Amino acid sequence: MSRYSLTVAVLSALVLALAILSLAAGPAGIGVIQGLSDMLHGRETIAATIIGQIRLPRMILALLIGGTLGLSGAALQGLVRNPLADPGVLGISGCGALGAVLVFYTGLSAVWAPALPLAALSGAGLATLLLLALTRGGTLVLVLAGAALGSMSAALLALTLNLVPSPYASYEIMHWLMGSLSRASLHDVLIATPGLLIGSALLFSTGRSLDALTLGEDVAQTMGFPLRAVQWRVVLGTALAVGSGVAVAGGIGFVGLVMPHLLRPLAGARPSRLLLPSALGGAALLLAADLFVRLPVSGAELQLGVVTSLIGTPVFFWQVWRLRGRPV
Repeated sequence: MSRYSLTVAVLSALVLALAILSLAAGPAGIGVIQGLSDMLHGRETIAATIIGQIRLPRMILALLIGGTLGLSGAALQGLVRNPLADPGVLGISGCGALGAVLVFYTGLSAVWAPALPLAALSGAGLATLLLLALTRGGTLVLVLAGAALGSMSAALLALTLNLVPSPYASYEIMHWLMGSLSRASLHDVLIATPGLLIGSALLFSTGRSLDALTLGEDVAQTMGFPLRAVQWRVVLGTALAVGSGVAVAGGIGFVGLVMPHLLRPLAGARPSRLLLPSALGGAALLLAADLFVRLPVSGAELQLGVVTSLIGTPVFFWQVWRLRGRPV
């Protein structure tokens, strides 16, 4: 078995184990198999309710959102050929969150349910388009553009919070912005899954094109890979994946930065070979982080986005340290 195949097999087994643990973890001592059996057979038991209404949606969303964040990070890094590319670092997640919060603030989400995911998708898509337009400026321009997008979205979010008339509503928005799956429901799964799956399919379809881009844009064009088509697939895939995740889980950052960085020595430098391991690694990371926040460390449950940021920030600094002295 090759090193790549072994990496994929180990990550797949890890994701499966963490998914089972996610269903089993909780203060109520409920058997996973019994709960799933009751749920599938339509028995209205306490086990079926806890597994089907609370733990299963949380597990599904952690798996899908983590997987798409890791995948989008690998695809963005392959497209711009920059190890610092990540939906969170580059402000894509923040702009998606801004779109969702504006819908919250105006009350449109209460009138028309699809407004929330559509607003998050629009914010993430506009941010990705702007970053692609600035990609040719090199590493420095890309990072500065991401920092500017992040600062702009943070400022507008703060302005929105200042304008919210109810302190309770402000607290709810702040709680949501820090990222959490504690209130995940089957309705959230139905809202997010289409965008997450379609976005993932678009990103997976770019593998060979991203490989060709490692040889240079001109070479890729002569090999029959149109650059604009590849860029649009990555833009749409990232916007769908990040926007759908933000709409139901809030801001969860650094997953797309951490996993490609950790798995590149095992999967190889070719972008196409990094996509699947990054998706599996992202799913495993978010499942593990969600299990960690359920630990009774304090009276209140930790926020998922806080944990992923604490994990990802040292990796980001390490990448910046490695890039020091290089031309930008």
